[in-house]
Amino acid sequence: MNLVKAHAYGNDFLLAAADQIPASADRAALARELCGRHRGVGADGLIVYQGSRMDLLNADGSYSEVSGNGVRCLAAWFARERNAGIGDAIDIETDAGVKSLQVLAIDGARYTFRAAMGQPEDLQQRAIDVDGTPIDAVTLRVGNPQCVVLGPVTSERLHTIAARLAVHPVFPHGSNVELAAVEAPDRVRILIWERGVGPTEASGTGACASAVAAIAYGGAARDVQVTSPGGTQRVEWTADGIFLTGWAELVFTAQRV
Repeated sequence: MNLVKAHAYGNDFLLAAADQIPASADRAALARELCGRHRGVGADGLIVYQGSRMDLLNADGSYSEVSGNGVRCLAAWFARERNAGIGDAIDIETDAGVKSLQVLAIDGARYTFRAAMGQPEDLQQRAIDVDGTPIDAVTLRVGNPQCVVLGPVTSERLHTIAARLAVHPVFPHGSNVELAAVEAPDRVRILIWERGVGPTEASGTGACASAVAAIAYGGAARDVQVTSPGGTQRVEWTADGIFLTGWAELVFTAQRV
């Protein structure tokens, strides 16, 4: 099995062609094995692709509809394989629809894209009880379920409030959770607890969800820089939908023995 490792702001993925995986294979078990940080290659998720189609499994083997950073990592690999140039478009088919990415820059193994992520859905504010304390949250879908808590961004809150919200009964299939602070109209800082993974250095859909929540309920502008531990991505929320700009970097190719 040939594997490609790529990351976007430290949010890392393994890419494998579907024809490299036996039809009888347990993909969930394979994801857990390969993504293990100590006994595997190590990654936040496994992307299995066939043609322009991708299927994503989180590090724990659970399913995910889409990943903004994962889409970008796969697009970087396709761009390398197709010798794509500045201005070229790469379409990735996901369970959250087709995501179209335009190549903005190429610097060695690093590819910068502007990705059309679609419109947010089911956007609402709600109070969610966490261990007897009502937490004001913004819930929405950006292809996958998201829960954003506007306010202080601390590690302690990430490992308590965010961790509990990710598996809260109000989310039957779990949720990605972001703590988000609006530091200026054009700047939002976040920490992420990703469904099926835990804390991650970055999240493309999490950046999109945090920006939408900050714009709708936190006074942020419609064009914002969203900073996570791994770096800063740009999110624009326009009449045509959400656009996510950032880079992905190819790290290495390997062969499973």
